[in-house]
Amino acid sequence: MTHAKLGVCYYPEQWPPDLWPDDARRMADLGLSIVRIGEFAWSRLEPTDGNIQFDWLARSIDILADAGLDVVLGTPTATPPKWLFDKMPDMAQIAADGRRRKFGSRRHYCFSHQGYREECRRMVTLLGQKFGPHPAVTAWQIDNEFACHDTTHSFSDAALSGFRVWLNKKYQSIGNLNRQWGNVFWSMEYADFQEIELPNQTVTTANPAHWMDFYRYSSAQVCAFNRLQVDIIRKYAPGRDIVHNFMGRTLDFDHYDLGRDLDVSSWDSYPLGFLGDRMDVDDTHKAEFLRSGDPDFQAFHHDLYRSTSAGRWWVMEQQPGPVNWAADNPAPDKGMVRLWAWEAIAHGAEVVSFFRWRQVPYGQEQYHAGLLRPDGVAAPGFFEAQQVAREIADLALDLTTTETADVALVFDYPSAWAWSIHPQGAAFDYFNLLFGLYQALRKSGLSVDFVSSQSTQRLSQKILLVAGLFSWPETLRDQIAEFSGPVLIGPRTGSKTDGYSIPDGLPPDMEALFPGLKVSHVESLPAAVSMQADRGGGIKYWREFVDYDASRQTPLEQVAGVPVLLKQKNLYYLSAWPDETLALRLVKRLAVDAGFPPLSLPDGLRIRSRGSYTFIFNYGTSVIDLKQIFADPKPLFGPAELIRGTVSILGSAATIK
Repeated sequence: MTHAKLGVCYYPEQWPPDLWPDDARRMADLGLSIVRIGEFAWSRLEPTDGNIQFDWLARSIDILADAGLDVVLGTPTATPPKWLFDKMPDMAQIAADGRRRKFGSRRHYCFSHQGYREECRRMVTLLGQKFGPHPAVTAWQIDNEFACHDTTHSFSDAALSGFRVWLNKKYQSIGNLNRQWGNVFWSMEYADFQEIELPNQTVTTANPAHWMDFYRYSSAQVCAFNRLQVDIIRKYAPGRDIVHNFMGRTLDFDHYDLGRDLDVSSWDSYPLGFLGDRMDVDDTHKAEFLRSGDPDFQAFHHDLYRSTSAGRWWVMEQQPGPVNWAADNPAPDKGMVRLWAWEAIAHGAEVVSFFRWRQVPYGQEQYHAGLLRPDGVAAPGFFEAQQVAREIADLALDLTTTETADVALVFDYPSAWAWSIHPQGAAFDYFNLLFGLYQALRKSGLSVDFVSSQSTQRLSQKILLVAGLFSWPETLRDQIAEFSGPVLIGPRTGSKTDGYSIPDGLPPDMEALFPGLKVSHVESLPAAVSMQADRGGGIKYWREFVDYDASRQTPLEQVAGVPVLLKQKNLYYLSAWPDETLALRLVKRLAVDAGFPPLSLPDGLRIRSRGSYTFIFNYGTSVIDLKQIFADPKPLFGPAELIRGTVSILGSAATIK
């Protein structure tokens, strides 16, 4: 793709048909080229059982096509209609506390329910047969926001039955399961797979191995539900892109596993909503970035989801104004909608699609802004989207390549499950550990590629980070052994086997890479407690006490006389959770080892390289002169002095001081 495209989410079923032609014309005039429709429309597509009503959808697609717009058609399986819910009431998801989820919102189904899967198969087949050949339907979105509203883990009878079958297939015998789970502990041994229950509502915590397998099973059900629909669309719409829209900080299923069945991963980016709703930051940070969003949260997900489907990714929903679902919902500062769009493009987005076209005057999302107000008048986000469209056309940037980033950061969904099941400390959170390291990398001006722990592709980045990894895949050990650049490992990496037991040789289970290095014991620290490192910065939340081979490993950082950073050749082992200052020092050490100039970006300023371009974004309140960072900067686009909400692009000749 030589340039990115802009799109919008549209719901023709929610508006009078006589508005559709004018809406389509205005979308095209704005500079949009892609429109997503249909993902919540089942009740209009099939008002009663077997009463298929596709004519209105066909007309809306034709109207959009006549305006020169391509269509992403969503499968409507996130919102089964009332008649279907009543037809099979046991399709409802059961929450961990045993409560049945009711009709009246969305995502009211259990992934394990085979009857509902067959209904989805029927509907998606009909849609594929009808619209698969349509030339304007260039992509399909499967369902909508898997896992939203805590709907991955269902404790229904269907889930229980499916879980028992899954366990039988995995372990083959109940004796093997008992051994792998360590069920001799507390007399938890089973005589048959049919005796196994789901791990909720036990007196105290259930066996962590039991929970871990339930998380794996639940993730597999999401992937199977997605794959069922993907296979149908591939049959009836060959050659069309298949997409799903992920969400921010959503870890309940393995996005790498699901992404293998997609052509494009996308996600729904709401910077201001996420700052207040999904980030563990203090009030000072929230106040500083109230109207711009956190400088790294969106970029983290851009890079993560880019890695889940072989590098192709979109933003399916981009925040255009205030949202409705966070605790507080401020309006973005001037320029931020434009900045968010350009930042996504800098990270490789093929499409940035705004949610939504027109603010809806009824239902649960009445306060969610669109590009238009409910009366059809342009909202502030309309003009920023229009500006981005003009800039894309005028600049004609060559974005055919996205170069390998400076750093590879391993992200592992099973590790997130493991440490939520058994954190051994209330403050231990896998996402926050990885996000803290990512922030340090970004503040140091480094670009990041996420990689799966299961990847077999040779790593070509200059620096590798592995933190909080639940258990070691052999392929990753092999990758590390062959990696020539600096590698940072830890904390808590390799502390369990795949069956959720402490390794026989003790963590970090790396004898071949770090001979003699063993974690003798660990401690977790209250969130209010930190400990200072000898050379500045400190540690928090988690510390490991290590035995090491002094003839091979050199201590580089200590806390209270205890090593927290050891080095052997190009390998570093970090045995504690670093605070912001220590994380920055560690990243700079790695950067120098890898041959990068040490760089500390001003607060709120971020850079991202893509191909021959360097994109610069200012989230902060200070005015930043690019001469502080670059030698003789000459922007191809944007100012040399950036206020909040501004973007600049430098060419390949830009050099860091």
